Amino acid sequence: MAAEEHAAQGLTAGEYIGHHLTHLQSHKQAGVIDFSVFNLDSIFWSVLLGVVGMFVMWRVARNVTSGAPGRVQAAVEILLEMVDTQAKGIIHNAESRKFVGPLALTVFVWVFLMNSMDFLPVDLIPLIWEAIYGAAGGDAHHAYMRVVPTADLSMTLGMSCAVLLVCLYYNIKIKGAAGWAHELVTAPFGTSKNPLFALILGVLNLAMQLIEFTAKTVSHGMRLFGNMYAGELVFMLIALMGAVGFGSATGIALWFGHVIAGTGWAIFHILIVALQAFIFMMLTLVYVGQAHDHH
Repeated sequence: MAAEEHAAQGLTAGEYIGHHLTHLQSHKQAGVIDFSVFNLDSIFWSVLLGVVGMFVMWRVARNVTSGAPGRVQAAVEILLEMVDTQAKGIIHNAESRKFVGPLALTVFVWVFLMNSMDFLPVDLIPLIWEAIYGAAGGDAHHAYMRVVPTADLSMTLGMSCAVLLVCLYYNIKIKGAAGWAHELVTAPFGTSKNPLFALILGVLNLAMQLIEFTAKTVSHGMRLFGNMYAGELVFMLIALMGAVGFGSATGIALWFGHVIAGTGWAIFHILIVALQAFIFMMLTLVYVGQAHDHH
């Protein structure tokens, strides 16, 4: 529902925000962490935006011209050149870049599109969904719909785990299974000719390697989630400013404040949306590049 409608129904600010922060799920959780529960809204919007991104890139590639490019082709060419330059500077294996380069481009476009859903009015799609859900006989008060997939921790950690799998693949491909296994127990502290010291160092090295992989994966996903979740929350708080109504001078002032604040935050958020997509792409390249390094 729109912020004004929630206010008219006597809902508090906390209830309004809580409604907007609740996912449309496959089934209710039993009060504990349940990995059988899926956030259907995040899955739907992420898949849809992924298809849209691939379709746009496909159309541009299909209609590419050697003469003066159109605006869309020029923008895609600039993006391709940027990603290719970053990939060449980090991953020196030309064979690996044939896969990692397109992967980085896909990551940037996909994350950028998912982040950009934050520019839609806070209540627009939830209001449409409530109308559809109510028309189907459901209770509109329980029609949950979140439209920013990257503000869902399960999505961002899922993507970072996928990057981890790519890193593990290249560790084995570049160094060989035996070579990577040797690296796990000899880096970063080295080894010793003394069997006891070698065993102790091996355990410490393995523990440090596991901590490093875990820390990189968790921070990779948490960084994107934290920034997008905070941005989504700020938009909700700004929307609440306009829900007071025009019954008083304070209400009028808050409404104008919510227009000004919303416009300013949306303009500033353009930088956040693009920057977070770039950072996620760059960390993907850096982590895959580290998988090519021998210790």
